[in-house]
Amino acid sequence: MPRMGRVVLPNYPHHIVQRGHNRQVVFAEAGDFQRYLYDLRELKNAFGVKVYAYCLMTNHVHLLLAPDESTAGLGQLMKALAARMTRYRNKLEGRSGTLWEGRYKSSLV
Repeated sequence: MPRMGRVVLPNYPHHIVQRGHNRQVVFAEAGDFQRYLYDLRELKNAFGVKVYAYCLMTNHVHLLLAPDESTAGLGQLMKALAARMTRYRNKLEGRSGTLWEGRYKSSLV
């Protein structure tokens, strides 16, 4: 059975939650948090997404994001952000595989 599509409305905030695979640590040191925020700053402009708030925990993130008129930007931003962090952590730890647990969760605020 296919997954249900996400409800994404332009210019409305969405609460995003993304958790580390098996609740493993995603941010092990201060530099990991810095790297994620650097990528978020860069990608928000590229995909036309406003960042209202964020909370980075050691094994998951909470984001409050609003896409512009192009609602596809929200999914594209999350995909690129997850991929960058996965490559970063895998390179640091000399490993391969996923860093995140499935798709991110989102709900309209």
